[in-house]
Amino acid sequence: MKIFRNFLLLFSLYISTTTFFYSGTILVESCNAIDKEALLDFKHRVTTTPSNLLRTWVSNTNCCTRWEGVGCDSATGRVINITGSYQESGDPVWKTASMSGTLSPFLGNLTYLRLIDLSDLKNLHGSIPQELGKLSLLTHLFLNGNKLSGSIPESFSRLQKLQVLSLNANELSGIIPDSLFQSMKSLSQLFLSQNKISGRVPESIGKLSRLEYLSLSGNKLTGHVPSTIGELISLQHIDLGYNKLTGSLPNSIGNLTKIETMYFNDNKLTGKLPSTLGYLPKLLDLVLSNNHFIGQIPTSFGNFKSLQTLDITRNQVVGPLPTQLAKIDTLINLEVSYNPLALVTIPRWILTKYSLNQIALAGTGLKGELPRQLSSSRVSYLDLSSNELSGKLPSWMASMGLNTLNLSNNNFYSTIPVEFKKFVNLAYLDLHNNNFYGPLNNVFDKEGEAYRVIDVSSNMFSGPLDRNIGNKTTVGPLLMSLILSNNPLGGSIPKSIGKLTGLEVLAMAGNRLTGKIPEELGNAKELSTLVISSNELSGSIPKKVLNLEKLKVFDVSRNRLSGKIPDHRLNIPASAFFGNPGLCGLPLPLCKHS
Repeated sequence: MKIFRNFLLLFSLYISTTTFFYSGTILVESCNAIDKEALLDFKHRVTTTPSNLLRTWVSNTNCCTRWEGVGCDSATGRVINITGSYQESGDPVWKTASMSGTLSPFLGNLTYLRLIDLSDLKNLHGSIPQELGKLSLLTHLFLNGNKLSGSIPESFSRLQKLQVLSLNANELSGIIPDSLFQSMKSLSQLFLSQNKISGRVPESIGKLSRLEYLSLSGNKLTGHVPSTIGELISLQHIDLGYNKLTGSLPNSIGNLTKIETMYFNDNKLTGKLPSTLGYLPKLLDLVLSNNHFIGQIPTSFGNFKSLQTLDITRNQVVGPLPTQLAKIDTLINLEVSYNPLALVTIPRWILTKYSLNQIALAGTGLKGELPRQLSSSRVSYLDLSSNELSGKLPSWMASMGLNTLNLSNNNFYSTIPVEFKKFVNLAYLDLHNNNFYGPLNNVFDKEGEAYRVIDVSSNMFSGPLDRNIGNKTTVGPLLMSLILSNNPLGGSIPKSIGKLTGLEVLAMAGNRLTGKIPEELGNAKELSTLVISSNELSGSIPKKVLNLEKLKVFDVSRNRLSGKIPDHRLNIPASAFFGNPGLCGLPLPLCKHS
């Protein structure tokens, strides 16, 4: 959206400079009566406007020179621009207003309008008036980021000069009218994503020969991808992700020679990947994840000249990976996880492809130990989870510039080597569900970049945890998730964890913890999930902890806690307190008074 929004700002600024009304030596009377009536009716239907944008819309003033958000043509004095963007006095930054209300059908009387920008007003609701189809001069229509409902007006098919139509992030439903694209010869950008639109993608979409941006993602579209999509000869970006599309991708998709990004992820697409995809010279991102594609990756994919991202995660694509992919000099992100590739080992061409920054081979049938050649790669994101990898965590891994390491759901069996402390760029670590053992000091004492996520659950790590864990430089306020469950740590919960002010998730279930729940945990203001069940904790539940403002999930079941459960606002199920015979009070039975 940024590309065309930047253009819109410049376009609006230009129009705002054309609001003084001389044409040669003839003074044009400003603020046409029909225009003023239409604008005042729009204002009347706006129930609230916290930004007070419409305060200047007063009937006895000139709508062209005095009304904020309105621009007029200098030759005709007719309104040609309405925008919800405004500037406060002395502030050079343009801001977006907010409004509640409905769209007036009288807007259809502003027949000289070229641009309507009522985007991101948040609370405009109701249907889009059919009358907007009368705006034959309209080139830009932005109604995105509201709560508009109903269907797309069929009258929009008359907007023959429309270049940008942005209705995304609303609550629109119904189908895309087949007639919509019959006459829109000028349309270059179409944004209908994040609505509730159903039905098929119309075959007539192929008539939009000037279309450059097409975004229909996040709807309820069904049926096939029409073969006419190959007729969109100007198309640069297409996003049909997060729908319910079925069938195979048409071979005609190989005609989109200007395409740069292509997203068909999270649908129900089937069949083999079209070999014609490999002949798209400008394609940068190909994202086909979470579908039902079968067969092998076509060898023609080795012909990509510009491809940076190849994502076919969670399909039924089989191996081997074609060695021709090694010829893609521009490839940065390779994501082929959760396909029955039966790789056994990481292909040599991947290990030696130094352009790769992200490698995701989770659930692809890898076995055995990690290859030493990985140490020379330049990858920063490595996901080898859900395989059958085994052996020790190699000390040489610390020399890699990894930011993200996911080795979860494998069969590694070792301690964490001391060299792990040199993993200076590591911020996201997931080692859960392996057979690692020994202390966690080498994880928490890492140098360099601060952690964001640590998950070492379901291993055999021992403790106790360092009582100063919350004071360590790499386990600080940037840490969002700390998951340690199902390790025989022993000891108590360190009070210093309360200093992790950015912590959102803390899971320490099944860690053989003893002692009390430290009240200091109540200082972790961002905490939304606290799970410390199946331990040997005793004492009472601190009121400060149970009443953390952002807390949504709380579980202290199967401990040795006692006393009255503090009053709390959160609706916590009784099961979250079960297995503590000494606890009483809502949602458990009331305490007995002596």
